Amino acid sequence: MAKNRRFRDIKQGKAAQPAAPKAKAAHRTNAAPISAKIKAFITDSFMLLMPIMYIVTYLVMGSLQEFQKNMAAGWLYILIPNFIVVFLFFWKSQQTPGCRAYEIELVDSRTGGKPHPLAIVLRYYFELLSIVTIFGLLIAFFRKDRKGLHDLLSGTMLVTSSRSQQHTRQ
Repeated sequence: MAKNRRFRDIKQGKAAQPAAPKAKAAHRTNAAPISAKIKAFITDSFMLLMPIMYIVTYLVMGSLQEFQKNMAAGWLYILIPNFIVVFLFFWKSQQTPGCRAYEIELVDSRTGGKPHPLAIVLRYYFELLSIVTIFGLLIAFFRKDRKGLHDLLSGTMLVTSSRSQQHTRQ
């Protein structure tokens, strides 16, 4: 009965409408589309990884046959410089060249701000694990927030860039 009276009082303007429940702090829930993530990954592979692979294979190791003989060392020579380059891009601007091309950026999934350097490091190595196992990448297809295993373990996520949102608003 009291509930009906409150409703009538509100409708007639005699009482203030109760405040709507506060939504969770919507920091950045605009997860990047999986297609944009894949395109950015392919772009980064050609722009960052392939030149390093070429330099290691032919200038450092001498030939493809030498690389094949010392494959573990060769991959180490490739992954360390690639890690440094990717880390610096994410740390400085939250975007690699591929991410910039498809207007996505890396953020901390809890705050929506710039990720901690340790989170960037963990993301890189967990992404390698996800690629090798395939399972870590497939998780993104079954989650609403489109996070892969590497994003879940590192506490990061790729979102549509705030710069691209500003362009669409203008």
